[in-house]
Amino acid sequence: MAEVRARVQLKVGKNSDVPAELVSFHGLQDGQEHVAVIFNQADKTQKAPLIRMHSECLTGDVFHSSRCDCGEQLNECIDKMKDEGGVILYLRQEGRGIGLYNKIDAYVLQSQGMNTYEANNHLGFEDDLRDFSDAVLMLQALGLEQVQLVTNNPRKMKSLTDAGIEIVKQVNTSAHVKDGNEAYLQTKVTHGDHMLDLEKTKK
Repeated sequence: MAEVRARVQLKVGKNSDVPAELVSFHGLQDGQEHVAVIFNQADKTQKAPLIRMHSECLTGDVFHSSRCDCGEQLNECIDKMKDEGGVILYLRQEGRGIGLYNKIDAYVLQSQGMNTYEANNHLGFEDDLRDFSDAVLMLQALGLEQVQLVTNNPRKMKSLTDAGIEIVKQVNTSAHVKDGNEAYLQTKVTHGDHMLDLEKTKK
């Protein structure tokens, strides 16, 4: 069983103006330093707050890479939770769990014509190595048994429901299409069954 280790107030977001609380944990299983970012004390004041399980993406979250939509999804959730409250579980699972260097190797293969899943498979990895067991432990440590899950990924939904977390509502993120990530997003839809409506974003 996991438990809260420390809580600290800070401001986050594109302009560093969104009040939040950063939470660390004892007792997580995979040895990574996952954290929760809580908005408007959602773990204390909301029975079923918005929850986003966001896997770390250095290239997207920090450097705003053109190859993915991770940074845009993260910023969208911060903006939404600023107004509505919620919790972002920031999970240290770079590159769908294959790590940063392997992800860069996969980028090389993608530049040669492979899609994101084919590149991972070529490097000897499964489509998605992420495990959301620690996300469940984090929610339990925060006392959250019911959530509104912000995701387009049915695998994330199944991981919570299988662990006994009730999803009272599923909330999609927008389709953040930009020059360089169109094929990536389409592959997530066709191969990963992500619930993205790319047609609405086409001009």
